[in-house]
Amino acid sequence: MSRFTPKQLGIIILTVLTALIHLFLGFNSLGDGFFGVVFILNGLGYLALLIGLYFLPQLAGQRPLLRWALLAFTAVTFILYFVFNWPDIWGPIGIADKAIELVLLVLLWLEK
Repeated sequence: MSRFTPKQLGIIILTVLTALIHLFLGFNSLGDGFFGVVFILNGLGYLALLIGLYFLPQLAGQRPLLRWALLAFTAVTFILYFVFNWPDIWGPIGIADKAIELVLLVLLWLEK
């Protein structure tokens, strides 16, 4: 039996997916300057917050704060996609990632 609830499993899967997308985009655009590094840092930020949230028992007392931090991190990432890509927001990878992040935001909001 899993030690994670279905919501938590959803949060884990969606966070890993969006982190992998950002890492993929980052490593593929490293030669293009600033945004390659930003994508990599974003992907690593997702993974660090996820690890702190569910996989480090030493931080169990900080789970509510870490959940809010992951929610805020996801919300900022979601919004900045539209800020930096407007009006060309319809790329398939970007829209797929925003759908993942939107569901992740809902799950983080509902998680207690």
